[in-house]
Amino acid sequence: MDSDALIRSLAADLRPVPRNAVGLRIAAGLGVGGAATVALIGWWLGFRPDFDVAMRGYTFWMKWIYTASLGTVAVSAAIQLARPEPVPLRGLWLLGLPVLLLAAIGLVEMARTPSDQWFAMWLGRSWKQCPWIVLRLSIPIFIGLLWAYRRLAPTRLRAAGAAAGLAAGACAATLYCLHCPETSAMFVLTWYSLGIAAMAAIGALVGPRLLRW
Repeated sequence: MDSDALIRSLAADLRPVPRNAVGLRIAAGLGVGGAATVALIGWWLGFRPDFDVAMRGYTFWMKWIYTASLGTVAVSAAIQLARPEPVPLRGLWLLGLPVLLLAAIGLVEMARTPSDQWFAMWLGRSWKQCPWIVLRLSIPIFIGLLWAYRRLAPTRLRAAGAAAGLAAGACAATLYCLHCPETSAMFVLTWYSLGIAAMAAIGALVGPRLLRW
């Protein structure tokens, strides 16, 4: 068989791939992992009994918008890195916008609060547990994204792992708002972000091992 005939035989059974196949695969991984995380919150932590009241205040939306913004940028990067072509990740600078905005809100809160209460406001009631909770809640979503990547073709494995970890951490932190009663912007900026960053670091560490194909 000559080369042209071999190519024709290999291409004979190819089916067209939908244009949004990568995004759908990532969304499926996020959906399954997110559902598992919600179930974990309900079983392990419990949902806020005053959730309907909390949704009427700005602090809930402050936390939710911050983490969801980080998650949106991270998921976009994860989709780009799922393809084998070398795509520059120019959009990552957008991660700085929610961080800066939340820092500005935190400074306004501190200006309105007596200085002797700043430390308590920063630590809240759960600073020791918060990063670890976010990290643990990230695991089902991270596993879902790893499952999605197994049918895709990432080549920048460390970056893809970091993006998956960042997306998992940010999405888990968003869902953690269903339980967390903390209200300080500086608390969220410090301890939520620490848990998210830890998951991104783990993703970067294990990416070259788990995403190799």
